[in-house]
Formats: sequence, structure tokens, C-alpha cells
Amino acid sequence: MTDQSILLQQLEQLNVIGIALSSEHDHKRLLEMIVVSAKQMTNADGGTLYTVTEDQQLRFEIMRTQSLNIAMGGTTGIEIPFPPLPLYLADGSPNHHMVAAYSSLNDCTVNIEDAYAADGFDFSGTREFDKSTGYRSRSFLTVPMKNHENEIIGILQLINAQHPDTGEIMPFSLASQRLVESLASQAAVALTNQQLITGLKSLFEAFIQLIAGAIDAKSPYTGGHCRRVPELTMMLAEAASRTNFGPLREFSMSSKEVDELRIAAWMHDCGKVTTPEAIMDKPTKLSKIFDRIELIEQRFELLKKQAECRLLKDQLTSLQQGHEVDQPKLESAFSALMRQLEEDRVFLRYANIGSELMPVHDQERVRQIAKYVLEDANGQPTSFLSEDEVYNLTIERGTLTDEERSIINHHIVVTIEMLESLPYPPDLRRVPEYAGGHHERMDGKGYPRGLTGEQMSIPARVMTIADIFEALTSGDRPYKKAKTLSEALHILGNMKLDHHVDPDLFDVFIREKVYLRYAKQYLQPDQIDEVDEATIPGYGLSQV
Repeated sequence: MTDQSILLQQLEQLNVIGIALSSEHDHKRLLEMIVVSAKQMTNADGGTLYTVTEDQQLRFEIMRTQSLNIAMGGTTGIEIPFPPLPLYLADGSPNHHMVAAYSSLNDCTVNIEDAYAADGFDFSGTREFDKSTGYRSRSFLTVPMKNHENEIIGILQLINAQHPDTGEIMPFSLASQRLVESLASQAAVALTNQQLITGLKSLFEAFIQLIAGAIDAKSPYTGGHCRRVPELTMMLAEAASRTNFGPLREFSMSSKEVDELRIAAWMHDCGKVTTPEAIMDKPTKLSKIFDRIELIEQRFELLKKQAECRLLKDQLTSLQQGHEVDQPKLESAFSALMRQLEEDRVFLRYANIGSELMPVHDQERVRQIAKYVLEDANGQPTSFLSEDEVYNLTIERGTLTDEERSIINHHIVVTIEMLESLPYPPDLRRVPEYAGGHHERMDGKGYPRGLTGEQMSIPARVMTIADIFEALTSGDRPYKKAKTLSEALHILGNMKLDHHVDPDLFDVFIREKVYLRYAKQYLQPDQIDEVDEATIPGYGLSQV
């Protein structure tokens, strides 16, 4: 084979390698590909790749020596036992004694015919390696790798070029040097692009987690929700992907789809940044700027004082007019009134806390209490409770009025609007759909769009279950105690029967014990009670 044909073959090989480098997305495989390709192009026995660290050192990334069967770093899982090479010595002077450091500091290729005969470089480490292995390091080709900003990001070093026919160790030719320099340039571009993509992805994920953390921090009553929902979402999605029978048997997710769902889960409540804290953090029914129950308790005290004044006034009038006073009867009636007022005061304080269900008779009692009459400063009768206070105190579930709940629910509309306004790459285009669907229902009675199960993707349905179960078992809601596992699964089972959640995903949630995995990580020990899966409503009805 002539030198010209060899050169053409090498150039074609360089072109193929360049295409392969640009398409490789795994960092470790990319580093390996650079070394292996350079060795093949130059018929070198060994190759090492270093990367420049932030503290100005050259870190060993890949080591390959074919004749010694050495393969370290990269995807091998074998750590390289050598410490990084310093670019600067302890006194701050540049490390020109080591050839790799010299190449990096001076942005130049170093081509050495025989390391043992070279002047100006410290090859003591190489000699020690040779002595311990019986190897003979001779020719070296050390090439810097520069990024798009002309910064050195790595060093590619090849050892012992071999004659293609005889295998004899020979110097690296000028043609080989130019090929490796070209390869190093292409490799640096591929490596830089990968680092930029990875950096942007890391920045994006850190940013969305920052937003989620800010939302959690905004409300002490939902703290951790935006962090826990993604964890549970991914647990259930992975379990569903493993299912090999029934309606979900064909469901699977690629690594990109997994990332897409995880990002959607982190962002599922981002619209809450617009929700007023006074509503999102409303701990009691009468809370606004402060809890108005304190004002009502003062009114009770005033009511008692006014009743006492009327009693004393009636007694005095009767005495002045010479009428006989039935003192025991008056005092008995007064005592009964005081007891009733105290019972009503305690009742309103309890009603103000909020609950999962306020009975109708308790709501009616609030309205009866509102009929008490107070006298104002002019002695004129005034309402004991305002219409707004009665409206709030008779809230059937939780602490929010219908109007306030509407404002809370609007966060999902804002979430969708915010997420749909972002310019997503193709592999993230479904983030708004996944994040915006966690309040929809299988029967189409959810919000904000009233989608049915057929109109929702499986990942969006996964998020619905994760969001509900996290809320049921969360211990930081102001109006309810955290549910135990058995209680939460019983409620979720009824939601399956009520066509609220996906029945097949619910069965996976139980069958694969996703609930237990999550519980062991995030629930309090006293919440993790014994679960009898046979008693969970609806479990198994949709299994095939």
C-alpha cells in the first residue's frame, strides 16, 4: 500500500470518526472513542486522555495500552490509580517538566521520538511504570484539545507508534501528527458541545427545582409537595413500564421520555407563584390578615357582659318598683345562658379549624349562633356574626370558600400558560400536557379542561395519582391530619371506583407496592400501618 493510499484511507477514517464523535451523547464513551480512534489512526500501542480541571490540573480520564492489556477509566469501571498532573508547581511556576503539562501550558503539540533520550522533560514516572511492567515507552505524541473559545480543555497523548507491517516501535510521522491534531480539534468540538448541552440541561433542571423549592417555601402548609410528587411520579411510571400484561403491557418510556416526565412533575405546580399567600396559606376559615375568631371570642365576652348587665338592671328595676324578684329563677336562667354561650364559643373555635367534612347540623348551628344580638355603642341591636363570617364558618370542606378555591384551582391554568410559553426542544414538548393534567379525571369531571381518560396520556394520568396520594399522606396541611397508608389507599380506591383515577395505574400502584416504597422514604413511621390489599376498594377489578 502506497503512502498516498494510506493517507487517503486515514483521511476517510478521520471523516468517519468525526461523524461518530458528533453523534455520541455519552460522556464516557465519547472520551473512549477519542483515544481508541487516535490509536487506530496512528497504529499506536497506547493512549491517554487528560481533561483540564478547574483547579488547573490534568486529570486522567482514559488509559489504554494494547500490548499490556491495560484499559482503565471511561466505561470500564476501573479507576485510574494515578494522581492528576499539576499545571503549576507549588511555588506557582509553570510545570514545564511534564510533557502533557507543557503541551497544555504552551498550546503546542509535542512529538518525541524517544522519551529516554529526550531533554527538558521529566519522564521519571514513565520509567517507573516501564520498570514495574517491563514495558518500554519510546515515541510520544502529545496534542492539546481546544474548545470554541480557544481554551485548552484536554490533552490527548499517544505512545509507541508501530510499523503497520513489522510492529516495530517507530516515531510518530508528521502526517500522523497532523491527523491527530485534526482529530483532537474535532474531538474538542464534540466534547465541548456535549459539555455545553449537559451544562444547559443541568442548569435547566436546577432552575426548575429552584422554582419548585420556592413554591414549597412559599407555603409552610405545602412544603415539600413539589419535591415529593416528582419522586412518586417516577416510581409509578417505572413500575408501569415494567408491566408485561393487561392494558399497560405495551407502555414503556425511553430515557428522554423519563426526563420529560420528571421535568413536568417538578413543574406541575409552578402556577402557584401567582397564588396569594393569604389564600394558599389560609390555616383557618376566618383567617385573612389575622384569624377573626379572636374578634368573635371578644364578642362572646361582650355578649356575656351585656346579659349580666340586663340581669342586674332587671333586678334593680324590680326592687325600685317594689316587685318581688324570683332570684333563683333569674340566676338559673343566667347560668344556663352563660353555659350556652361558652359552648357556642368553643364550638365556633372548633368549626373555624376546618375539617374534611362539616355536617349539615353543624352548619345550621353556626347560623343559629349568628342570630345572637349585640348592642352597639348607641344601644342599637347589631348582628353577632357578619354574613361573610357565617359564609366562611359554614365551609363544608377545608378552610377555603368556593371563591378562594377557585383562585387556588386557577394555578393549574397559570401553570399551563407558563409552560406553554416556553420554547421546548422536541424531546420536552409534552411537558405542559403532563404537568397540566394532574387535576383532570378519567370521567371528564376534572379541571381545567375537563379531559377524559381517553384524551389524557398515561404519564399525565400517572401524575394524577402521585399528586393525590402525596396530598393524602402529607403531614403539613393545616386542616387535616396526615392519612395512614391504609386510609390513603382506601380513599384512592374509592376514587378509582368513582372514575377519578386511572384504574390500571391504580392496580400497578398497589400490586408493585409503589405506595410502600414511597412510604418508607417520605412518611412518618406511625403512618406506615398494616395494609390488607384485599380490602382496598376496587383493587384488582381492572386486572387482566
